[in-house]
Amino acid sequence: MKRTGLLVVLGIVAILGFWGCNGYNGLVKQDESVKKAWNNVQTEYQNRSDLVGNLVNTVKGAANFEQKTLTDVIEARAKATSVNINADNLTPENIAKFQEAQGQMTGALSRLLATVEAYPTLKATDNFMELQRKLPEIENGIKNSRMKFNEEINVYNTKVRSFPMNILGGLFGFSAKEGFKADAGAEKKVDVNFDDMKK
Repeated sequence: MKRTGLLVVLGIVAILGFWGCNGYNGLVKQDESVKKAWNNVQTEYQNRSDLVGNLVNTVKGAANFEQKTLTDVIEARAKATSVNINADNLTPENIAKFQEAQGQMTGALSRLLATVEAYPTLKATDNFMELQRKLPEIENGIKNSRMKFNEEINVYNTKVRSFPMNILGGLFGFSAKEGFKADAGAEKKVDVNFDDMKK
């Protein structure tokens, strides 16, 4: 009788051990998927930063180009590249900081492209046209990598917060991570008045 009880206890311990190892390995695998997706996001933003550097250098060559616009873009680019977040530290505060810096870069880049409209000679150069053509491709890559990152975050967070994995995850330091949210103000209704555009 004692031997049977011991075998039952050993069997339960073995099952729990197997379940624990399997669960832990699943969390590690999903955590690595999140890190890979985050690295892809950073790569896309780096591609944009590189393109912006080339755009700025091309625009600098134009005579009498508005210096404040260039300065704003250069400063926004420097700030965007200085916010470096590790995939292990994806807190709401860090994601918001990263997103804010990238949003400033987007705004400065939009102002640069709008200002370029007043320089038809610059707009007509092959180098500028090629850079301008690449920009939507890069922005699309950023959008897609952010969506994939949010999908990986969702799978990871669902796993790490579900019972009983939340207990095991807590024991080994796995916690929920933050994904990208819409930019501030994106929820506001945009009024388009075509009468104003005709004036």
